[in-house]
Amino acid sequence: MNIFIGGAWPYANGSLHLGHIASLLSGDILARYYRAKGDKVLYVSGSDCNGTPISIRAKQEGVSSQEVADKYHKEFSYCFSKVGFTYDCYTRTDTEHHHEVVQDLFLQLLNNGYIYKNEVKQAFCHTCNQFLPDRFVEGICPNCRKDARGDQCDHCSTLLDPLDLLEKRCKICGDAPSSKNTEHFYFELSAFQAELEEYVDHANKHHLWRENAIHLTERYLKEGLHDRPVSRDLPIGVSVPVKGYEEKKIYVWIEAVSGYFSASKKWAQDFDQSDADFWNSNTKSYYIHGKDNIPFHTLIWPSILLGAGIKSLPMHIVSNEYLTIEKKKLSTSKNWAIWVPNMLKKYEPDSIRYFLTINAPENRDSDFSWREFIYSHNSELLGAYGNFINRTLKFIEKSYSGNFPTGNIDEQIKREVQQLYNDAGKLIEDTHFKQALELIFEFIRRANKYFDEMKPWIQIKDDPKNCDNTMATCVYIIVNLAQLLQPFLPFSSEEIKKLLELSDYKWEAIECSATSLKTVSPLFKRIDVENIAAEVENLNRKSEDN
Repeated sequence: MNIFIGGAWPYANGSLHLGHIASLLSGDILARYYRAKGDKVLYVSGSDCNGTPISIRAKQEGVSSQEVADKYHKEFSYCFSKVGFTYDCYTRTDTEHHHEVVQDLFLQLLNNGYIYKNEVKQAFCHTCNQFLPDRFVEGICPNCRKDARGDQCDHCSTLLDPLDLLEKRCKICGDAPSSKNTEHFYFELSAFQAELEEYVDHANKHHLWRENAIHLTERYLKEGLHDRPVSRDLPIGVSVPVKGYEEKKIYVWIEAVSGYFSASKKWAQDFDQSDADFWNSNTKSYYIHGKDNIPFHTLIWPSILLGAGIKSLPMHIVSNEYLTIEKKKLSTSKNWAIWVPNMLKKYEPDSIRYFLTINAPENRDSDFSWREFIYSHNSELLGAYGNFINRTLKFIEKSYSGNFPTGNIDEQIKREVQQLYNDAGKLIEDTHFKQALELIFEFIRRANKYFDEMKPWIQIKDDPKNCDNTMATCVYIIVNLAQLLQPFLPFSSEEIKKLLELSDYKWEAIECSATSLKTVSPLFKRIDVENIAAEVENLNRKSEDN
């Protein structure tokens, strides 16, 4: 089977925080799982280097947009790699290749009659003497009366036009903008109303999307789709490929989602492959993002694909809710965030991956607290999983001189392990990652109970043959846990793979082929609980200093 996985593209205007990892991690879990199954996987993403937020950051710091984009793209690539994300292609939107692919899509839509010109009023700041990109306009949402920016309200998810805002102000200088006529290209989104209604109905009936995606998309469809501008007077971005309009840029909401298509073509180019297998009606696709990006993945991108005649609409919409920090809404402007580069300096990536999966914001907002993070590491990763592996291998090291006993593996446990592959695999495919991980850890707790009930420390003296069987069963459990947990905890699984000389990961039950052990060391280290108070104090101090 051909599996396409697209991870949302973070804006290259500031460091990654844990909210980014919480919303994107499931993409890597899927990629690792399907590769272990033997499927053909293409997993892509990149840094959004054309967005207005980058221009704003550059103006604030007095540097070029290129410098800002370069800095954060480099940081993103490093962080994603350190957390274990296995993108087949991680690129950026300011490459010549991306620009050409987006321009080609634009021309296909234009030639197919879905893009037209229109004279419109746009926000213009007389103080700055420029038309304002949507995100350069801030004000009050006319729908919920909360703070909003010009393209979308994050509180009520309403898609906005900057001129709709109440109490408008220019983000650069703070003055109130006026409106001024300008000519722009528009995308006939309304033309796809009927097809999208049918598409969303199918996704709902077959439980392919998260509920938040279904509800929000149905709301937009009920209100009726409106044509949207696809060009803007922007300082950076992809130039409109129409003579006389080259100074205008293709609007980021159509350009950024097209990155999935351009990244797949870059992968094909770089590795001398064809990406056609990932863009047809037989492709199984997953799109991973936060809930603020839902309409761009459920309405905009499908419409672009339909308009361009590409028969590969998003199948699974994996739209995560938000991650709060210590029960408070994450805020980068107030520095109420946990930054990924800092987190990686002090804590193991598997600890981060475990906590953000077992507490994933799959159906509702979830909270990151330092107390829960450290206690979950100590009790689950170290106390349950690490403990089972360590006690088994240390016992073999001591009582068998490091040689694996050739005993009979418990048939009931064999059946349980095979069932675990089936059940956890089904949950992963259906995007229930938290449940899949919980299921595996339930089995780990049963494995510890089995060790306790068998009492190998007594068996080795009184019943050595059955002790061989017990330890062979425990080793069988370990090698299969390494495979089952590889999508979730790749770094510790790699340690076990080296230790027990496993071949490439598979999604099927295996037996250990190694005959003896190398040096055994603990898989996880205990985190001092005193870190809790220190980390909370550090979080509060940095937020207050901001």
